[in-house]
Amino acid sequence: MEKLVSTPPPSPVESRHAHHHHALDPAPSPQGATGLKGVLLPAAIVLIIGSIFISVFLSAFHAPRPHDLPVAVVGTTEQVEQVTGALELGLPGGFDVKRYADERAARHALEGRKVYAAYVTGPGQSSELLYAGANGPSVTSTVTGAFSGVAKQSGDRLALQDTVPAPAGDTRGMSVFYAGFGVVLAGFLFGMMTYQIAPRLEYRSRLTSLAAFSVAAGALVAVMAGSVGFSALPGPFLGIAGVIALMAAAVGSATMAFMRLFGRAGMSLAAVVLFTFGNSTSGGTLPTAYLPGWLHPFSEILPVGVGVRAIQGLSHFRNDGLTVGVVVLVVWILIAAAMLYWRDARGTRGHAVA
Repeated sequence: MEKLVSTPPPSPVESRHAHHHHALDPAPSPQGATGLKGVLLPAAIVLIIGSIFISVFLSAFHAPRPHDLPVAVVGTTEQVEQVTGALELGLPGGFDVKRYADERAARHALEGRKVYAAYVTGPGQSSELLYAGANGPSVTSTVTGAFSGVAKQSGDRLALQDTVPAPAGDTRGMSVFYAGFGVVLAGFLFGMMTYQIAPRLEYRSRLTSLAAFSVAAGALVAVMAGSVGFSALPGPFLGIAGVIALMAAAVGSATMAFMRLFGRAGMSLAAVVLFTFGNSTSGGTLPTAYLPGWLHPFSEILPVGVGVRAIQGLSHFRNDGLTVGVVVLVVWILIAAAMLYWRDARGTRGHAVA
């Protein structure tokens, strides 16, 4: 007859150790797609994202032209009407003409980027065009070409004056676009990698990591693009670093929220929304007045667009867009943090209680 051997129950200490060890065991990784689905699905997803990227950027920049670009005209009502008619004839729908009482008011509006050029009618057959080279060579070419035609039609001699010149380190006006693009890339990678490298990190620690990354990104970009580095963004160091940090935090937290809400599809959605629509509508290459109408709203709500405008305002245009940019970026961060709390901290607590 076989002896029945009874195993003694584990001690409380052993039970705690076993439970603790089990709690730290990583969940088994999902098998993922196999067969034909595994072969075709990655290619299809990447091709779809690439097609969206190409179509959006081509739509925005294949033949850019201004739509209601604000410009100032100083002169009598009759002169303003003549200039407006000539501009409309040369480029229909291209300009939104605003009348200013004198050159000083028009210059102040130009320096605050309320307008992109100021045409000052003078006595006799002379006129002056004030423009801001810091808006980039494309805008300069647009306004000088259009108002040269106006002056020629009126038989006036046109004098040009660059009242807000581009800095020596950013002659093409593209540095803010590349800085914004780099911040979006870094924020996206952080949001993606934080869950890949540390999937079990607590909510509080994850937000601490996001804050540390964002502050470091702001300081690094401000050093590289500011007077210490390439002298491309001449704004105040703390201001530039602060806006960049908010941009990095907004993109990083939004990427995390997309991934926690939509799973694997969240990474693709974040790439489309933050990369494609964000960078194409940022205003870093051309002002948002050059965008097609259906793309224009994205520039006012996505992190990179409001951040780029705030940085340009800090660097050149009397803080234009700074307040709105900070508010929008903070709203992105707060909404994303709330979603992460709902999915991570609150969800974990509820599971532990159960």
